[in-house]
Amino acid sequence: MSSEPAGRRVVLWRHGQTAWNLERRFQGTTDIALTAEGVAQARRAAALLARLRPDAILSSDLCRTADTAAELASVTGLEVTHDEALRETYAGVWQGLTHDEILEKYGEQYAAWKRGEPVRRGGGELETEVADRAAPAVERAMSRLPEDGTLIVVSHGGTIRTTIGRMIGLAPGSWEALGGLANCSWSVLGEHERGWRLLEHNAGSLPEPVIGDDT
Repeated sequence: MSSEPAGRRVVLWRHGQTAWNLERRFQGTTDIALTAEGVAQARRAAALLARLRPDAILSSDLCRTADTAAELASVTGLEVTHDEALRETYAGVWQGLTHDEILEKYGEQYAAWKRGEPVRRGGGELETEVADRAAPAVERAMSRLPEDGTLIVVSHGGTIRTTIGRMIGLAPGSWEALGGLANCSWSVLGEHERGWRLLEHNAGSLPEPVIGDDT
């Protein structure tokens, strides 16, 4: 059987570790810097991702993503395009709270969100609104690639999940089934005859060709 056909790919790469990640504190659009370990994570991942020979790098403009993207730019020589449409979900009063504090103060709202209901967490954005701004930004950048080009998108866990869900056609209530991404891990979408296909999720190694009955 043949491997995945050649086509455009988008690698959705989550930023490196921050102090708020360690504290399990909801960051949202708050501009939190990478830790020293976060910079090291970005550097290690960039060395791998550079082997994909990306054609372009697109990043959220928050410093934790911009600094992650800069590590890839330094080894590829590519310029980074920053777009605020790729920022993390704005979550209003949840931002700055720890996971335990959110459960204590907004437990019912949290539970409804986990069930897949449309919830403005902390009075902020709906997940569909995040997808409305982020997915088109990715698709615009993809449209400028060559037929077999690769785009690296540096963004945030929630934004990446909603963008993947939108691009592969999942119903919004099931986006949570995709699960989260570890710091500096990535997911890969590949162009397919029927649209976009999820090739890798929460990966820390380069994608391998798929050989089997489903290709």
